[in-house]
Amino acid sequence: MTELFTRRRALLTGTAGLAALAGGGFWLAGRGSGDPAVAANWQDPAASPSAAASPESAVARSMPVQPGPPGVEQGAVDVLAAPNPGALVSVQTSAWWSWALMDRKTGKIVGSSNLHQTNMTASMIKAWLAADYLRRAAEAGQTPSTTRMNEIRTMIRDSANGPASTLYEELGRSATIARLIDVCGLTDSKAGDGWSTTRLSARDTCRIAHAIGSGKAAGPTWTSYLVGEMRAVRGTGNFGIRKAFPAAEQSRIAIKNGWVDRQATKEWNVNCLALGDDWTMAVLTRFPLSTAWTHGGEIAKSVATQLRTKTELV
Repeated sequence: MTELFTRRRALLTGTAGLAALAGGGFWLAGRGSGDPAVAANWQDPAASPSAAASPESAVARSMPVQPGPPGVEQGAVDVLAAPNPGALVSVQTSAWWSWALMDRKTGKIVGSSNLHQTNMTASMIKAWLAADYLRRAAEAGQTPSTTRMNEIRTMIRDSANGPASTLYEELGRSATIARLIDVCGLTDSKAGDGWSTTRLSARDTCRIAHAIGSGKAAGPTWTSYLVGEMRAVRGTGNFGIRKAFPAAEQSRIAIKNGWVDRQATKEWNVNCLALGDDWTMAVLTRFPLSTAWTHGGEIAKSVATQLRTKTELV
Protein backbone atom coordinates (compact mmCIF):
# COMPACT_ATOMS: atom_id res chain seq x y z
CA MET A 1 0.00 0.00 0.00
CA THR A 2 1.10 3.53 -0.65
CA GLU A 3 1.25 5.89 2.26
CA LEU A 4 1.76 9.63 2.30
CA PHE A 5 3.60 11.51 4.98
CA THR A 6 2.69 15.17 5.34
CA ARG A 7 3.05 17.84 7.93
CA ARG A 8 1.89 21.39 8.39
CA ARG A 9 4.35 24.02 9.47
CA ALA A 10 3.14 26.31 12.28
CA LEU A 11 4.67 29.68 13.03
CA LEU A 12 5.42 30.30 16.67
CA THR A 13 5.84 33.64 18.33
CA GLY A 14 8.85 34.87 20.27
CA THR A 15 11.85 32.55 20.35
CA ALA A 16 9.90 29.31 20.46
CA GLY A 17 11.38 28.18 17.12
CA LEU A 18 9.86 25.46 14.99
CA ALA A 19 6.90 23.23 15.57
CA ALA A 20 5.39 20.59 13.37
CA LEU A 21 2.39 18.31 13.27
CA ALA A 22 3.16 14.78 12.19
CA GLY A 23 0.74 12.47 10.49
CA GLY A 24 0.34 9.72 7.95
CA GLY A 25 3.12 7.44 6.76
CA PHE A 26 6.03 7.39 4.34
CA TRP A 27 5.50 7.46 0.59
CA LEU A 28 7.49 5.00 -1.51
CA ALA A 29 7.27 4.33 -5.20
CA GLY A 30 7.78 0.74 -6.27
CA ARG A 31 7.08 -0.89 -2.93
CA GLY A 32 7.59 -4.64 -3.05
CA SER A 33 6.18 -7.59 -1.17
CA GLY A 34 9.51 -8.67 0.31
CA ASP A 35 9.87 -12.23 1.58
CA PRO A 36 7.54 -13.00 4.53
CA ALA A 37 9.23 -16.33 5.19
CA VAL A 38 12.59 -14.69 5.65
CA ALA A 39 11.14 -11.70 7.49
CA ALA A 40 9.64 -13.93 10.16
CA ASN A 41 13.11 -15.12 11.14
CA TRP A 42 14.95 -11.81 11.27
CA GLN A 43 16.56 -10.98 14.57
CA ASP A 44 17.88 -7.74 16.03
CA PRO A 45 21.66 -8.24 16.40
CA ALA A 46 23.89 -6.41 18.82
CA ALA A 47 25.09 -2.93 17.87
CA SER A 48 28.39 -2.53 16.03
CA PRO A 49 29.38 1.04 15.12
CA SER A 50 31.21 1.88 11.89
CA ALA A 51 34.20 3.38 13.67
CA ALA A 52 35.46 3.82 17.19
CA ALA A 53 33.53 6.84 18.34
CA SER A 54 35.11 9.61 20.33
CA PRO A 55 33.89 9.82 23.93
CA GLU A 56 30.62 11.66 24.21
CA SER A 57 32.27 13.94 26.74
CA ALA A 58 34.70 15.24 24.11
CA VAL A 59 34.24 18.94 23.55
CA ALA A 60 33.23 19.90 20.01
CA ARG A 61 34.33 23.17 18.45
CA SER A 62 31.79 25.88 19.30
CA MET A 63 29.16 26.17 16.59
CA PRO A 64 25.68 27.39 17.49
CA VAL A 65 22.76 26.01 15.52
CA GLN A 66 21.31 28.81 13.41
CA PRO A 67 17.60 28.18 12.90
CA GLY A 68 16.65 31.49 11.27
CA PRO A 69 13.04 32.70 11.23
CA PRO A 70 10.35 30.03 11.81
CA GLY A 71 8.71 28.94 8.57
CA VAL A 72 8.72 30.38 5.08
CA GLU A 73 7.00 33.69 5.60
CA GLN A 74 5.13 35.74 3.03
CA GLY A 75 7.63 37.36 0.68
CA ALA A 76 10.56 35.30 1.96
CA VAL A 77 12.95 33.71 -0.54
CA ASP A 78 12.37 29.95 -0.86
CA VAL A 79 15.74 28.20 -1.05
CA LEU A 80 14.56 26.21 -4.08
CA ALA A 81 13.83 29.40 -6.03
CA ALA A 82 16.76 31.49 -4.80
CA PRO A 83 19.35 32.58 -7.39
CA ASN A 84 22.09 31.66 -4.88
CA PRO A 85 20.65 29.00 -2.55
CA GLY A 86 23.96 28.34 -0.81
CA ALA A 87 24.02 31.90 0.53
CA LEU A 88 20.84 31.20 2.53
CA VAL A 89 22.58 28.62 4.73
CA SER A 90 25.53 29.44 6.97
CA VAL A 91 27.40 27.61 9.72
CA GLN A 92 30.09 29.00 12.01
CA THR A 93 32.86 26.44 11.59
CA SER A 94 36.33 26.04 10.14
CA ALA A 95 35.43 22.57 8.88
CA TRP A 96 34.99 21.76 5.20
CA TRP A 97 31.29 21.17 4.56
CA SER A 98 28.90 20.80 1.66
CA TRP A 99 25.14 20.36 1.39
CA ALA A 100 22.45 19.61 -1.18
CA LEU A 101 18.65 19.35 -1.22
CA MET A 102 16.58 17.60 -3.89
CA ASP A 103 12.91 18.12 -4.69
CA ARG A 104 11.93 14.56 -5.60
CA LYS A 105 8.86 15.68 -7.52
CA THR A 106 10.83 17.82 -9.98
CA GLY A 107 14.35 16.41 -9.65
CA LYS A 108 15.71 19.88 -8.94
CA ILE A 109 18.80 19.99 -6.72
CA VAL A 110 20.07 23.07 -4.92
CA GLY A 111 22.90 23.43 -2.46
CA SER A 112 26.16 25.00 -1.45
CA SER A 113 28.53 26.33 -4.08
CA ASN A 114 30.69 23.22 -3.57
CA LEU A 115 27.84 20.69 -3.81
CA HIS A 116 29.79 18.97 -6.62
CA GLN A 117 32.93 18.42 -4.54
CA THR A 118 33.46 14.93 -3.13
CA ASN A 119 34.21 13.51 0.28
CA MET A 120 35.05 9.96 1.35
CA THR A 121 31.79 8.35 2.38
CA ALA A 122 32.67 6.13 5.32
CA SER A 123 29.57 4.11 6.31
CA MET A 124 27.11 6.19 4.29
CA ILE A 125 27.88 3.92 1.29
CA LYS A 126 26.40 0.93 3.13
CA ALA A 127 22.91 1.93 2.00
CA TRP A 128 24.02 1.38 -1.61
CA LEU A 129 25.81 -1.90 -0.85
CA ALA A 130 22.57 -3.25 0.62
CA ALA A 131 20.54 -1.98 -2.33
CA ASP A 132 22.91 -3.40 -4.95
CA TYR A 133 23.03 -6.81 -3.28
CA LEU A 134 19.26 -7.09 -2.78
CA ARG A 135 18.38 -5.89 -6.28
CA ARG A 136 20.79 -8.30 -7.91
CA ALA A 137 19.60 -11.20 -5.76
CA ALA A 138 15.98 -10.56 -6.78
CA GLU A 139 16.94 -10.25 -10.44
CA ALA A 140 18.70 -13.63 -10.19
CA GLY A 141 15.64 -15.20 -8.54
CA GLN A 142 17.52 -15.79 -5.31
CA THR A 143 16.21 -15.44 -1.77
CA PRO A 144 18.92 -14.25 0.66
CA SER A 145 19.46 -16.43 3.71
CA THR A 146 18.27 -15.41 7.12
CA THR A 147 21.91 -14.99 8.15
CA ARG A 148 22.57 -12.64 5.26
CA MET A 149 19.44 -10.59 5.98
CA ASN A 150 20.49 -10.24 9.62
CA GLU A 151 23.92 -9.05 8.43
CA ILE A 152 22.31 -6.43 6.22
CA ARG A 153 20.09 -5.34 9.08
CA THR A 154 22.96 -4.76 11.47
CA MET A 155 24.96 -3.08 8.67
CA ILE A 156 22.19 -0.51 8.19
CA ARG A 157 20.75 -0.13 11.69
CA ASP A 158 24.01 -0.34 13.62
CA SER A 159 26.55 0.41 10.84
CA ALA A 160 28.46 -2.87 11.30
CA ASN A 161 31.60 -2.96 9.18
CA GLY A 162 31.98 -6.72 8.72
CA PRO A 163 28.93 -7.20 6.47
CA ALA A 164 29.92 -4.15 4.42
CA SER A 165 33.36 -5.59 3.70
CA THR A 166 31.83 -8.95 2.78
CA LEU A 167 29.26 -7.46 0.42
CA TYR A 168 31.80 -5.11 -1.15
CA GLU A 169 33.97 -8.10 -2.09
CA GLU A 170 31.02 -10.19 -3.33
CA LEU A 171 29.72 -7.30 -5.43
CA GLY A 172 33.04 -6.86 -7.23
CA ARG A 173 34.56 -3.98 -5.28
CA SER A 174 34.83 -1.12 -7.80
CA ALA A 175 32.22 -2.87 -9.98
CA THR A 176 29.50 -2.10 -7.44
CA ILE A 177 30.51 1.57 -7.45
CA ALA A 178 30.37 1.56 -11.26
CA ARG A 179 26.79 0.27 -10.97
CA LEU A 180 26.07 2.94 -8.34
CA ILE A 181 27.14 5.66 -10.77
CA ASP A 182 25.09 4.13 -13.60
CA VAL A 183 21.90 3.21 -11.73
CA CYS A 184 21.67 6.46 -9.75
CA GLY A 185 22.87 8.79 -12.53
CA LEU A 186 25.81 10.23 -10.61
CA THR A 187 28.02 12.92 -12.14
CA ASP A 188 30.80 13.61 -9.63
CA SER A 189 31.54 10.43 -7.72
CA LYS A 190 34.07 7.63 -8.10
CA ALA A 191 35.38 4.48 -6.47
CA GLY A 192 38.18 4.47 -3.93
CA ASP A 193 40.42 1.61 -2.81
CA GLY A 194 37.69 0.30 -0.50
CA TRP A 195 34.02 0.81 0.32
CA SER A 196 34.80 3.41 2.99
CA THR A 197 36.89 5.53 0.63
CA THR A 198 34.28 5.80 -2.13
CA ARG A 199 34.04 9.50 -3.03
CA LEU A 200 30.58 11.07 -3.26
CA SER A 201 29.42 14.65 -3.71
CA ALA A 202 26.45 16.11 -1.84
CA ARG A 203 24.29 16.31 -4.97
CA ASP A 204 25.16 12.72 -5.93
CA THR A 205 24.23 11.62 -2.41
CA CYS A 206 20.80 13.19 -2.91
CA ARG A 207 20.48 11.23 -6.14
CA ILE A 208 21.35 7.98 -4.37
CA ALA A 209 18.75 8.61 -1.66
CA HIS A 210 16.12 9.31 -4.32
CA ALA A 211 17.04 6.13 -6.21
CA ILE A 212 16.59 4.17 -2.98
CA GLY A 213 13.23 5.78 -2.23
CA SER A 214 11.90 5.36 -5.77
CA GLY A 215 12.79 1.67 -5.90
CA LYS A 216 15.41 2.02 -8.60
CA ALA A 217 18.35 1.12 -6.35
CA ALA A 218 17.04 -1.93 -4.47
CA GLY A 219 14.30 -2.97 -6.90
CA PRO A 220 10.59 -3.52 -6.26
CA THR A 221 11.02 -6.57 -4.01
CA TRP A 222 13.30 -5.03 -1.42
CA THR A 223 12.75 -1.25 -1.46
CA SER A 224 10.21 -1.27 1.37
CA TYR A 225 12.51 -3.40 3.49
CA LEU A 226 15.61 -1.27 2.90
CA VAL A 227 13.87 2.03 3.58
CA GLY A 228 12.38 0.50 6.72
CA GLU A 229 15.84 -0.45 7.95
CA MET A 230 17.15 3.03 7.18
CA ARG A 231 14.28 4.48 9.18
CA ALA A 232 15.29 2.19 12.06
CA VAL A 233 18.90 3.43 12.31
CA ARG A 234 19.72 3.63 16.00
CA GLY A 235 22.46 4.23 18.54
CA THR A 236 25.66 6.01 17.62
CA GLY A 237 24.69 6.39 13.95
CA ASN A 238 21.45 8.23 14.67
CA PHE A 239 22.58 11.85 14.30
CA GLY A 240 22.63 14.79 11.93
CA ILE A 241 19.85 15.73 9.52
CA ARG A 242 17.10 13.74 11.21
CA LYS A 243 17.74 15.47 14.52
CA ALA A 244 16.55 18.79 13.07
CA PHE A 245 12.99 17.43 12.98
CA PRO A 246 10.48 17.05 15.83
CA ALA A 247 10.75 13.70 17.64
CA ALA A 248 7.45 12.49 16.21
CA GLU A 249 8.79 12.92 12.65
CA GLN A 250 12.30 11.55 13.06
CA SER A 251 11.36 7.88 12.78
CA ARG A 252 9.63 8.59 9.45
CA ILE A 253 12.86 9.80 7.83
CA ALA A 254 15.23 7.20 6.37
CA ILE A 255 18.91 7.91 6.98
CA LYS A 256 22.39 6.45 6.60
CA ASN A 257 25.30 8.31 8.11
CA GLY A 258 29.02 7.73 7.97
CA TRP A 259 31.77 8.69 10.40
CA VAL A 260 35.39 7.61 10.52
CA ASP A 261 38.73 8.96 11.72
CA ARG A 262 41.22 9.03 8.85
CA GLN A 263 44.63 8.63 10.43
CA ALA A 264 46.33 9.11 7.06
CA THR A 265 44.87 12.59 6.65
CA LYS A 266 44.39 13.37 10.37
CA GLU A 267 40.75 14.22 9.65
CA TRP A 268 37.27 13.06 10.48
CA ASN A 269 34.93 12.30 7.59
CA VAL A 270 31.34 12.69 8.83
CA ASN A 271 28.53 12.51 6.29
CA CYS A 272 24.73 12.37 6.37
CA LEU A 273 22.14 11.08 3.89
CA ALA A 274 18.41 11.53 4.49
CA LEU A 275 15.34 10.46 2.52
CA GLY A 276 11.97 12.13 3.03
CA ASP A 277 8.67 11.69 1.23
CA ASP A 278 9.20 14.52 -1.28
CA TRP A 279 12.85 15.40 -0.67
CA THR A 280 16.35 14.08 -0.12
CA MET A 281 19.16 15.88 1.69
CA ALA A 282 22.89 15.40 2.09
CA VAL A 283 25.49 17.09 4.28
CA LEU A 284 29.17 16.13 3.98
CA THR A 285 31.92 17.30 6.34
CA ARG A 286 35.58 16.81 7.17
CA PHE A 287 37.69 18.42 9.88
CA PRO A 288 40.76 17.77 12.08
CA LEU A 289 40.82 14.86 14.52
CA SER A 290 41.41 17.37 17.31
CA THR A 291 37.70 18.23 17.06
CA ALA A 292 35.09 15.79 18.41
CA TRP A 293 33.53 13.72 15.61
CA THR A 294 30.08 14.84 16.76
CA HIS A 295 30.85 18.26 15.27
CA GLY A 296 29.97 16.83 11.85
CA GLY A 297 26.53 15.82 13.04
CA GLU A 298 25.94 19.26 14.50
CA ILE A 299 26.82 20.87 11.16
CA ALA A 300 24.33 18.60 9.41
CA LYS A 301 21.66 19.35 12.01
CA SER A 302 22.26 23.08 11.62
CA VAL A 303 21.96 22.91 7.83
CA ALA A 304 18.73 20.90 8.04
CA THR A 305 17.30 23.21 10.69
CA GLN A 306 17.92 26.23 8.47
CA LEU A 307 16.49 24.55 5.38
CA ARG A 308 13.30 23.76 7.29
CA THR A 309 12.81 27.49 7.75
CA LYS A 310 13.51 28.35 4.12
CA THR A 311 11.31 25.96 2.16
CA GLU A 312 8.03 24.15 2.75
CA LEU A 313 9.48 21.09 0.98
CA VAL A 314 10.97 19.80 4.22
